[in-house]
Amino acid sequence: MIFTRNLTKKFNDLLAVDGVDLDVASGQILTLLGPNGAGKTTTVRMLTSVLTPTCGTAKVAGFDVVSQADKVRASVGVLTESHGLYRRMNALEYLDFFGELYGMPASERRRRAADLMEMFGLADAARRRLGEYSKGMRQKLALVRAMIHNPPVLLLDEPTSAMDPESARMVRDAILSLRSRDRTIVLCTHNLSEAEELADQIAIIRRGKIISYGTLAELEEQYLGVPEYEIRFASPIQDFSGFPPDLAISERGCDWVRFRSPDPFVQNPLLLRSLMDNGLPVVTLREVGRSLESAYLEAVNHPNGEVRHA
Repeated sequence: MIFTRNLTKKFNDLLAVDGVDLDVASGQILTLLGPNGAGKTTTVRMLTSVLTPTCGTAKVAGFDVVSQADKVRASVGVLTESHGLYRRMNALEYLDFFGELYGMPASERRRRAADLMEMFGLADAARRRLGEYSKGMRQKLALVRAMIHNPPVLLLDEPTSAMDPESARMVRDAILSLRSRDRTIVLCTHNLSEAEELADQIAIIRRGKIISYGTLAELEEQYLGVPEYEIRFASPIQDFSGFPPDLAISERGCDWVRFRSPDPFVQNPLLLRSLMDNGLPVVTLREVGRSLESAYLEAVNHPNGEVRHA
């Protein structure tokens, strides 16, 4: 649904996007992560045909972003940092205006606007002027506008910024629902817990280049190493001879042990059986917490900045 090869954009001597390769299937969410100025917004603008690539190719919903720009724009819904809301209009007038621009019949665009306003908790404010909307309400309305024509592809820049927790949860649920209906979504965010929850794939961009691309589990393994587990026992362990000699113990205390397990689905059940056979009373076995934040910081601070593909 979104495919790019060597997608590149230069502004005079500034190489803003450098050879980006993306491949996002229908029904997938790709999260673009990176520091401010890394090239995320420029990449999205090329995917919407707002900017023409310096070189490379990109197709969105099967259409070339250069030679079929009109079809690309009709196939995507875009949420940008700048909402472009018309403050003198009320919400229904605003959505009807954009629905008409997309060529939607009047009955369809009004039904669609009403359904989306209800979905995002804006129905009671449908006839209020947009100048009276709070920042969070404006953000939700901009997302409704991006979805008004039911596009197969959504490009969302910080979709939950300025929202209260309840509204942010509502938006995340809507994004997951869209994925289940085979929509393709590119999400730019600095909210790493949000990315962790939503992303099927994660691309980390630094200085215009993708330095890592894969699933959350793949990125964690690349940058944080083999997963670590902790076993806790019902009583202090005096004798560790009952532990397998090849167990990669990283830390231990009087009633707990941490170890690394490259193949936990095979190794951990065997380990538990061995410990219980040796009379060691296991209370819990859990993975020691890892996070996208830790993997992301390792990636962007990696000294060589080489591209890593999971």
